[in-house]
Amino acid sequence: MNSKIIDKIKSDEILSQLLDNFEEQIYLVGGAVRDFLLDKATNDRDLIVLNADARDFSLKVSDFFNATFVPLDEVNKIYRIVMRDKINYIDITNPLGETLEKDLQRRDLTMNAIAYDLKNNLLLDPTGGLADIKNKVLKIIDEKNLSDDPLRILRIFRFQAQTGFEIDNETLKSVEKYLDLVNNPAVERINYEIMHLFSGEYSDIAIKNMDKSGVLEKIFPIVNELKKVPPNSHHHLRLFEHSIETSRMINEIYKTSNKDVKAHLERIDFGGYSRLAHLKLAGFLHDIGKFQTWTIEQDSGRHRFIKHDDVGAKMSLNILKKLSFSNKQIEYISEMIKNHIYPSSLMSSPEINDKILMRYVRKMENNSIDAIILAQADRLSARGPAVSEEMVEKNINSLNRLLKFYLDVKDTLEPLPKLLSGNEVMDILKISPSPKLGEIMKALHEAQLNGDVITKEHAITFIKNFN
Repeated sequence: MNSKIIDKIKSDEILSQLLDNFEEQIYLVGGAVRDFLLDKATNDRDLIVLNADARDFSLKVSDFFNATFVPLDEVNKIYRIVMRDKINYIDITNPLGETLEKDLQRRDLTMNAIAYDLKNNLLLDPTGGLADIKNKVLKIIDEKNLSDDPLRILRIFRFQAQTGFEIDNETLKSVEKYLDLVNNPAVERINYEIMHLFSGEYSDIAIKNMDKSGVLEKIFPIVNELKKVPPNSHHHLRLFEHSIETSRMINEIYKTSNKDVKAHLERIDFGGYSRLAHLKLAGFLHDIGKFQTWTIEQDSGRHRFIKHDDVGAKMSLNILKKLSFSNKQIEYISEMIKNHIYPSSLMSSPEINDKILMRYVRKMENNSIDAIILAQADRLSARGPAVSEEMVEKNINSLNRLLKFYLDVKDTLEPLPKLLSGNEVMDILKISPSPKLGEIMKALHEAQLNGDVITKEHAITFIKNFN
């Protein structure tokens, strides 16, 4: 493993320059060592310096790289150097404890408690992290560390989502022991772990283990309602498992998608995380409105969830706000929930033409791909006895047709022009601000989406004839 670390450091421009230009005793620790051992790239380099004051050393490093010096914690002497590209950064500190080994013993998981002596090419592994990485096991160092910072409980599952490693049984027992502390950290820190979890390839495995240990319902109390909805003629899974499976299928569809779809889902357009991570969270929450809208027809025994998409979208606003999601994140996730049925419903119309497809594109705009992927994942995760393979195949093929249409036209699209303002409508119709005005403006927008209104003259004729 030493050779893998050495190769990574040699190919890392920032670490190589530190090694060549500074004489201090520097250790690379934590996440960067773990990622290098797992053959992953990293933009985050944590350093512990032993024979110099962390602040003085950080200022020297900042000057050398012409980077930005950011004091994170003056009491514990933790400093951040933000490189000029605003992507790479270095966190520097002195050992939090009398020795480097004691510092490592204070950390969460054994795989995050490995240090590498940059000068002497030596690994320091006081907790057995190397063996646990080799055996693909997540193991806490000391359960006391969970009570010292309960966010570490969530970090266990976040790292499972990212690595796919098994969680040690004793670690799970410790999680259950300190379960009531899981909401103690600041909600912003909890949000950070949630989004890193959904950014991971194995988030579905982590969510299932969060549920088994009782953590999930502490973060998302709504899961207790999801568990009350059983399988039915269209769903082979209980609603809770269907929600996890939908999130998993989004990731599976992403992995087999073409480069344009992948590039779109990898974009970071809001919240600091990819669209894919947000879409997987939306997939997990897409049916939260079902319990509140659940009815069973007496004659047929059919389970109905009328308007669950609208109800779920509204419910998500409060859930996400409590978890400190930004307005743009909430807007995106709630829109996905609200429209998760829309693509399949559209493509089941008796007649499908370019006008109908363009209406979808105009309505969903830059979220067109996302809603289609969610609809496909939802379809593939519902295989009840009333659902044949032919039905599934037909649905997926029709959604692929819609996706192809969007990809073919997206580069030629321009935003819909605002043909009439509210003031102009009031002047033309001689009306005052009222619910009626809002109704007219909404109808005018719908007519534009349909392609029935194209010019300002069309718009004037439309509002004059609006009943």
